[in-house]
Amino acid sequence: MKNDMSNKEEQKQEERIRQAFKERDWNEIKSSDSWVIFRVMAEFVDGFEKLAKIGPCVSIFGSARTARDHKHYKTAEEIAAKLVRHGYGVITGGGPGIMEAGNKGAHSEGGKSVGLNIELPFEQFNNIYIDRDKLMTFDYFFVRKVMFVKYSQGFVVLPGGFGTMDEFFEALTLIQTNKIGRFPIVLVGKDYWTGLLDWIKNTLLEHQYISETDLDLFCIVEDATEAVKVIDEFYSKYLLSPNF
Repeated sequence: MKNDMSNKEEQKQEERIRQAFKERDWNEIKSSDSWVIFRVMAEFVDGFEKLAKIGPCVSIFGSARTARDHKHYKTAEEIAAKLVRHGYGVITGGGPGIMEAGNKGAHSEGGKSVGLNIELPFEQFNNIYIDRDKLMTFDYFFVRKVMFVKYSQGFVVLPGGFGTMDEFFEALTLIQTNKIGRFPIVLVGKDYWTGLLDWIKNTLLEHQYISETDLDLFCIVEDATEAVKVIDEFYSKYLLSPNF
């Protein structure tokens, strides 16, 4: 059974590669690519309409594969609950693992629990702790990432894989290049993130691919209390307070 599934997946991948090199005439290009534009526009419009009035929120990123009895799951749940008690809503990718923990923590405190789900062939399905009117499912990763950044006033990043790294560096790049405000980015779990920080310092900074001040754009903390404290202290400097 597994071999059959593997063979089918290989065939799909092979077909995708062949299609990338296939020459298409103008009619094919118009009929396929033009409709993609409308689907992308529809996702943007739907996202803007649903999220425009959610109020101050913090995005929580992390692995979809984190088990419910894992300490990182418990930490994410605690962070989300504390954020709600401090007046923030919570945005996650809407799936299982750390995302579920974030939505669960927000839901348990009666706070706004937003899920930006993505359609994937495996791993991703929306969790049950998202507010029904704040659940969105996207086809396009880049549209989803715009929603994360546009409607978040802070980012909390727990251990995760490629997707988590992508979200972390996306937010970091936009802040570094002044495309968005200098919102706080908090990495949770010193054991997990210290190796990456060392590489950033010893490789990126050493080769002058980043500036030393770029290291101040994020911080590493160990627990939920520290993570929420960073968010609170950041906004207290601007005399801001959440409005719900």
